Amino acid sequence: MKYYSTNKQEPLVSLKKAVIKGLAGDRGLYMPENVDLLKDFVIGEMKNMTLQEIANVVSLALFGDDINPDTLNEIVNDTLSFDIPVVPVHDRIYSLELFHGPTLAFKDVGARFMARLLGHFIDNEGVKDVNVLVATSGDTGSAVANGFLGVEGIRVYILYPKGKVSAIQECQFTTLGQNIVALEVDGTFDDCQALVKSAFMDEEINAHLKLTSANSINIARFLPQSFYYFYAYAQLDKAGCADQLVISVPSGNFGNLTAGLFAYWMGLPVKRFIAANNRNDVFYNYLQTGLYTPQPSVTTLANAMDVGDPSNFARITDLFSIYPDPYKAIKKVISGYRFTDEEIAAVMRSVYERYGYILDPHGACGYQALIADSLTDGETGLFLETAHPAKFKPIVDDILHADIEIPPKLQHFMNGKKQTVELNKDFPAFKTYLLGQ
Repeated sequence: MKYYSTNKQEPLVSLKKAVIKGLAGDRGLYMPENVDLLKDFVIGEMKNMTLQEIANVVSLALFGDDINPDTLNEIVNDTLSFDIPVVPVHDRIYSLELFHGPTLAFKDVGARFMARLLGHFIDNEGVKDVNVLVATSGDTGSAVANGFLGVEGIRVYILYPKGKVSAIQECQFTTLGQNIVALEVDGTFDDCQALVKSAFMDEEINAHLKLTSANSINIARFLPQSFYYFYAYAQLDKAGCADQLVISVPSGNFGNLTAGLFAYWMGLPVKRFIAANNRNDVFYNYLQTGLYTPQPSVTTLANAMDVGDPSNFARITDLFSIYPDPYKAIKKVISGYRFTDEEIAAVMRSVYERYGYILDPHGACGYQALIADSLTDGETGLFLETAHPAKFKPIVDDILHADIEIPPKLQHFMNGKKQTVELNKDFPAFKTYLLGQ
């Protein structure tokens, strides 16, 4: 399999090069040249498979041309050493609980897969001294830090906006040490992401350090997230309610929704997707107007979605570029909703009081979008609950008037000592720092 840049100004590259480079030289995002369509009977059989078995089938379709099947099997099984349950909330609405991994967030899947794939390249293909740059608005940092912790030959630099991630999220990537370096940036997530992208384009930095990204910019970080879309469908198919499936995805940088769209292009029978936004509503506005206009990010209760210029918009438009009118085609498959903090809080209270289900602020956006979309008879709604509510305990407790329990996995991180390097949002200072490493 070869990979091309969404900007179409760079030659095709191998999987290894796409993963190690992260961002293409023309500032585009890498995409697979072909997407294998899974046969209907294969998808139909998934209801009889485990999560790991399903992921192995999907991973072979995505990466099987580039990695030995036995090696790929080991990577997948090690990545998915935890459960991803589909939980009924009420009526025909289900939650896909993606927060049962090591850092209790959906990004554990992609981060662990990428870490193990890079580890394979290091151990077997002569790759060494890789430096991972990653910007985080919350859960990416913790997932990447813990996925890559202790991996020989890799050093990870995590850029995060000062004061704009939850205290527990911050603990998960600032207390680890070893090969993990936390860079506390006096700015927004968009500033952090801009610093990362600028570093990739800087010849002097790249001559000094071998850089890659572990954001959803990286093909190996976001594509494995397609695994759990197939698994969710299989569980609902087993229950006899997957025929008209509507999936609502809390959306920030849009890597998760893009992974779902890849599953759709591979044959997963999803009726439509919903992009659930908070007040950072650039994609929602695009769906209304056809114009993509990035905006400065706004701080909200759902902080991991506080993105004003989502990188994966380029991948979404590229996926639909085969149509005469890509915008019309996108609107046919994806609808969008946006919610204020007040609306997020209200639905969290309502669901807790009526059904006893605790939503985190991001999952609340996904749930509320399903309700706003008014499912028709026969449709089943699935929303992605992307992080454990305890990662946002002060917010959740205040909204629900509760005292939710902090799982032992999170308690462990809270006992560590914070270790950060403070930076401003100006690129020259960041460049000077990297050149000193």
